[in-house]
Amino acid sequence: MLIDDLEYNTEREHLIIPEYGRHLQKMINYAKGLPTKEERNKVAKAIISVMGNLQPHLRDVPDFQHKLWDQLFIIADFELDADSPYEKPSREELQARPEPLKYPQNHPKYRFYGNNIKTMIDVANTWEEGELKDALIFTIANHMKKCFLNWNKDTVEDDVIFNHLRELSGGKIDLKGNDEDLTDATSLMRSKKKHSSGGSSNKKTHHKKSNRNRKRY
Repeated sequence: MLIDDLEYNTEREHLIIPEYGRHLQKMINYAKGLPTKEERNKVAKAIISVMGNLQPHLRDVPDFQHKLWDQLFIIADFELDADSPYEKPSREELQARPEPLKYPQNHPKYRFYGNNIKTMIDVANTWEEGELKDALIFTIANHMKKCFLNWNKDTVEDDVIFNHLRELSGGKIDLKGNDEDLTDATSLMRSKKKHSSGGSSNKKTHHKKSNRNRKRY
């Protein structure tokens, strides 16, 4: 006989916000069925107090009472006719899809430079003319050349980088008439290889030292 009285979770009502448990959802269903609004308001306030005790961490959240009232109506499936000190949420708001995120994009043809390059170029455009600005521009151009070589490991003429820099700066930075050359491709790629191989060799050396000092029993 006891087995016949068992109630499986799959046969129970779906919990809308499981964190509050089934008993609180039953309390809200009870409030929904009360005949007068005065009774529903009274029970709704009591339920809010219980919810606050069940979720004490919400007290550290700004305007946590508003959050509790929103959750009350959500658990009630928006069918609780009771007064709230806040604007009631709607089913449409809850089910509305968020707007797609707008990812920052530089010039679509030159994605291999990365978005930070465009930010650096925009900053350079705001600087006053002088040695500091010239140094920044050539640093940017050299980094662009390195990014280009990482994308296409063959070679690239400085004029190609200068053209891209001029285009990305809206025509404000033009190095074509400058006598100074960018760092040669071999040096740029060699510095990258040294940096990557140096890290791995350090790890191997450390590993050997640790083995050498280890006691054997």
